[in-house]
Amino acid sequence: MSENPDSSQKRWDHLRKVLERPGPFSHPEFEPSPDILEFVMTSCKILVIGAGGLGCELLKNLALLGFKNIHLIDMDTIDLSNLNRQFLFRHKDIGSSKAEVAAEFINRKVNGCHVVPHFCKIQDYDESFYRQFHIIVCGLDSIVARRWINGMLISMLNYEDGILDQQSIIPMVDGGTEGFKGNARVVLPGMSACIECTLDLYPPQVNYPLCTIANTPRLPEHCIEYVKIILWPKENPFNVSLDGDDSQHISWIYEKSLERATQFNIPGVTYRLVQGVVKHIIPAVASTNAVIAGVCATEVFKLATNCCVPMNNYMVFNDVDGIYTYTYEAEKKDDCLVCSQTPGILEVKDPHKLKLKQLLELLSESRSYQMRNPGLTTIIDGKNKTLYMATIKSIEERTRDNLNKTLIELGLKDGQEVLVADVTSPTTLVIKLKYLIDDIEMK
Repeated sequence: MSENPDSSQKRWDHLRKVLERPGPFSHPEFEPSPDILEFVMTSCKILVIGAGGLGCELLKNLALLGFKNIHLIDMDTIDLSNLNRQFLFRHKDIGSSKAEVAAEFINRKVNGCHVVPHFCKIQDYDESFYRQFHIIVCGLDSIVARRWINGMLISMLNYEDGILDQQSIIPMVDGGTEGFKGNARVVLPGMSACIECTLDLYPPQVNYPLCTIANTPRLPEHCIEYVKIILWPKENPFNVSLDGDDSQHISWIYEKSLERATQFNIPGVTYRLVQGVVKHIIPAVASTNAVIAGVCATEVFKLATNCCVPMNNYMVFNDVDGIYTYTYEAEKKDDCLVCSQTPGILEVKDPHKLKLKQLLELLSESRSYQMRNPGLTTIIDGKNKTLYMATIKSIEERTRDNLNKTLIELGLKDGQEVLVADVTSPTTLVIKLKYLIDDIEMK
């Protein structure tokens, strides 16, 4: 059934009222013009990262706002548990690519919209891919992915004589939800606070010590982790790797976890909790996704059209007890490891005692760094030296002995720059060591 031309034109009347005349909330530099809507509908290129609960809402909102040139990236396939809130999917779509199904749905339902799906990781593309977009909007459930795309956008900035070329800026709108809480933010790379500037807002991932899990469990999560980490590899009941989407696997983990919890008089082990621990599920509520996606889509529209001043720059939403929301300006850190254009400073109290493995633990566990599996290299006497790298087996074996050496034994001096490679960043980061001891102690 074709769309009536008159109704098609009337469909955008509400946007024309905003874009073709000034108003009390207009941006100071806004110049009303019918060309703005034309730009939105024909030229503006948007990248949506994530096609989960938040991503589905974002995609729908952007398509209905008039954006017709949208790309969508998601590496996941559709699971039964997605269907209660990821409304672009149906039961027949289980096992299919989220990006491909979501794109096909929007292209079919929204006349003239063209969504291009990418069934892959964001790390599969280089900067030439990301440079083609005007705005990037994220609906992710991964801090690592947020940090990676943040690092990519910052690495694409151009500076001339230390002055940022604003033409090289690709704005990022980021949304996140957890239960009845959510947040939305606008990141102008190189100008406003980036993801890394506010990294301490994200608590480090909880990791339970193996000794506690094995010997002195106190929480239901300890019992589940014990079965997942120790019993499953030992007994391997189905002779396959653990699959969090397989109901038989989850049921086995649940039964064994319940047995261990009973043994130690620990209440609280449920099937749903087992699913959450095994799959690292973040609780999601459809209404929260809808609110945050609405905010994010509005910010994308404001950035694309310049019709209103964008959010400055971080909004918090909470509807646990009524509705509460506020916006504040997250501050750009002068010493941000990613966006400050200067090496990060890592203070070391005693390099004579601090071993390399402890330095790696500090980079992984500190709220300021939260790295996952950092590899370290440096330059000593004009030569490149790999201190440790776990991701490549041959190099890991060759540098393993360095883990038990102190920084002084490794030849690392006060002010030494160490290059850090990690999955949280697309580029190598630079950290400068600062020893908090005097020259006498150094000698």
